Amino acid sequence: MHQTRPAIDRTTPATPAPAELTFDERLAFINTAMTVRLDEAKVAYEVNTAHIPTEPVDLAAVVTGPVDIGPAPLADLYPTPVAALLQRAHHRLFTGGWCSGALVDEDGARCMLGAIRAEARGDSGLEADAAAVLLDVIRRRFGAVDSVPSFNDAHGSARVPLRMVDQAAGLADARGL
Repeated sequence: MHQTRPAIDRTTPATPAPAELTFDERLAFINTAMTVRLDEAKVAYEVNTAHIPTEPVDLAAVVTGPVDIGPAPLADLYPTPVAALLQRAHHRLFTGGWCSGALVDEDGARCMLGAIRAEARGDSGLEADAAAVLLDVIRRRFGAVDSVPSFNDAHGSARVPLRMVDQAAGLADARGL
């Protein structure tokens, strides 16, 4: 009998199936493909528009800076007189500047009471009512405070005094003052 030898497999071993790509790898692949497509589109656009004559644009005629028209007009948010006065005082402090140690400093900035006085326009009763509401708001938030000027002068920046004047306008409106 004739002996058979086992057959030798001379085919190449099967390549393993490719591993599935991670999300980041897929994003990187898509980013690369899109970059190639955009570069091709850019070249095609340049080729297709090369024959069109163009004139250079003077950017100084196109790009302009903002026009300084001063502060925006103040909208009347509060219908009551004391609340409206405190709103105007807040706006004056915000646009004209805040100071401490004086009703008005050399640059025209005002303290809280100075802004109220300027916006009261000589109506001492309205000024007193606004200062009383402001002092009430300050005392609610900070406890025992002697006066509006002492509170104003105790601060080194306008952030807290402006917030107190704004809150006083809201309280005066809620009280119908």
